[in-house]
Amino acid sequence: MSIATPLSLPAVTSRLASPLSLRPRTSESKRVVRRVSSQSLLDGERELVIQHQGSEYHLRLTRNDKLILTK
Repeated sequence: MSIATPLSLPAVTSRLASPLSLRPRTSESKRVVRRVSSQSLLDGERELVIQHQGSEYHLRLTRNDKLILTK
């Protein structure tokens, strides 16, 4: 039976994943995310059905001009 030796603090911290804010930026994080206005999606209507992987999702515009997405 062998006895495990304790790790020093630097050895332990180097094994931990660094927080996202401290990770170097990669080319993937610099990609541009496409933006679409809700007005152009709804096109004057109050509800839109989105089909995704065989399911239907409903995007609704409420009386208070909030968006709700339900399955």
